[in-house]
Amino acid sequence: MDIPALRDLLRPIVGDFKDHCTNTFIPERCIELGLPVPDDVGSKRDRWHAAFDALEDIDVPRFAQGLVDRRHLIPQVRNDVQDILWGDTPVVVIPKRHRREVARALQSLVLFHHWESFAQLLKDVFVIYETVNWTSLTSEPTGVLGEIFRHFVRNEEDANVEWLFDYLTAFDLSDNRFSVFLKGLTSADVQIDIEHQMSIVAAMNVPLKACGVEMRHTDEHEGYPVFSLVALHTARARPKNLIFASSIKPDIRFRDAVNNDVEIVSNANDCLFYDRPIGVEGLRWKDLQQWWADISMEKDKQAAKKTLYQRLLSCLPKSSPPQRLLFTSFYSAFGKEIPDLPALIPEVWLHWDPKTVAQRGVHALLNHRMDFLLLLPGGARIVIEVDGIQHYADDTYRADTRRYARLAAGDRELKLAGYEVYRFGGIELQSPESSVMVEQFFKALFSRHHIRVN
Repeated sequence: MDIPALRDLLRPIVGDFKDHCTNTFIPERCIELGLPVPDDVGSKRDRWHAAFDALEDIDVPRFAQGLVDRRHLIPQVRNDVQDILWGDTPVVVIPKRHRREVARALQSLVLFHHWESFAQLLKDVFVIYETVNWTSLTSEPTGVLGEIFRHFVRNEEDANVEWLFDYLTAFDLSDNRFSVFLKGLTSADVQIDIEHQMSIVAAMNVPLKACGVEMRHTDEHEGYPVFSLVALHTARARPKNLIFASSIKPDIRFRDAVNNDVEIVSNANDCLFYDRPIGVEGLRWKDLQQWWADISMEKDKQAAKKTLYQRLLSCLPKSSPPQRLLFTSFYSAFGKEIPDLPALIPEVWLHWDPKTVAQRGVHALLNHRMDFLLLLPGGARIVIEVDGIQHYADDTYRADTRRYARLAAGDRELKLAGYEVYRFGGIELQSPESSVMVEQFFKALFSRHHIRVN
C-alpha cells in the first residue's frame, strides 16, 4: 500500500479540521479519530498536522478508513483514498461486456425498494455532489440524483438500468469499486427484504458466472444475508468450524445437533476450536490472535501473540523438522505485515469420523488432517502439505503405489471441493536455502491472490 501517497492526500484534510473545533476540544477529537494527542503549541492547523504526522505508518490505513466510514471526505478525495486502500485487496475482474449484461439482467426487476438507501449507495460509490434547489417547493432531489429519481421513482415506467449504468459511468469503474456497487445493490438496506435480495442476486449471477464469478452469501448482518463477489473456483460454503493444532484425533460430540454446536470433549490442550464467523477477508493472524487472547483471557497483546505462536508450533510433530521449518519460516519472513496476512494454521482436521478406518471399511474418509491451511480473502482456501517418505513408501522404504494413489485421490477430492493444494517434498525443507525458498513461495502465492506484501 502506498502510505506516502495516502499521507499526502489526507494531510490537507486533517489540517482543515481546525475549522470544526476549538483548541480545547482538539485532544478529544484526536482520540475519537484515532490520532495521537498533540502538544498544546502552535496554531490549530499546526496541532492537527502534528497529530497526523505522529501517526505510525501501520495505523494510517485504519485512520483513512475511519474518515471514509464517517463520510468526512468529499467524494473525489474519498474515491482516491479508497483506491489506495483497495490496492491490497483481491481483484474480482468483471469486463465491460459482462457489466452491461448485468445491467440488462436487472431490467426485469425493481432495482431498489428504498430510495434513500439507494441514493446513499450511489453517493458512497460515485463522485456525486449534491445540489440544493432552494426555490423548489418539493423535497425531491436535484442534479444527478434528481435525474435518477425522475426515471426510477416518479416515472417508474421510464426506469432503464442500462441507461443508469451508463449515466453513472458504472461500466468504467475500477473492478473493486464496481464490486462494491453490486454488493450495495444486494444489501438489505437497498432491497428491504430477503426475497428481493435473493431475486437480484439470482438475476446478477447469470451473466456474472459467464466471466467466472458470482455473488455469494458470505456473511450475516442484522439477520439478513450479506453477499459478496467471489471467484467460482473457491469453496461454496462458508467456513463454520475450524478444528486445528491437534496432534491426536480429537474426541468430538454435538452438544446441540440441531444448531450444529460442536464440543471438544478431549483435553483442551489436544486441539483448538475456532468457531467465530470467517468472512470475505479470510482468517488473518490478528483475528486468530484476538480469539486466542479472549479464550485465554490474556490482556497483553504481545503475550497473546507469543503464547499462540508457541501453542501452534508445539502441535507440529517433532519427528518432522521440515514441517516446523515451513511454519517458522513463514512467520519470520514477513515481520510487521503478519497481523494483516492470512494465518498459517497447522494440523487442521478436514474429515472427522467417530469410527476407525477398520470399522468404516471402504467408505472410510481418508486424508483426515491437513498439514497447513490458509483461509484467504474472497473465499480462497489453500492447503499446504509436507510429504515425508511415508506418503509414498511402505514401512520398508520401498515405493508404495497404493499409498501414492490414495494421496492423488485425496488431492483430487480437495481440488474439486474448491481447495488449492500445494505440496512440498520433505527434502526441499532440509537445506540452508529452505527458508528463502519458503518465503519466495508465499510471496508468489500472495501475489497470485492479489495480497500485497513487501
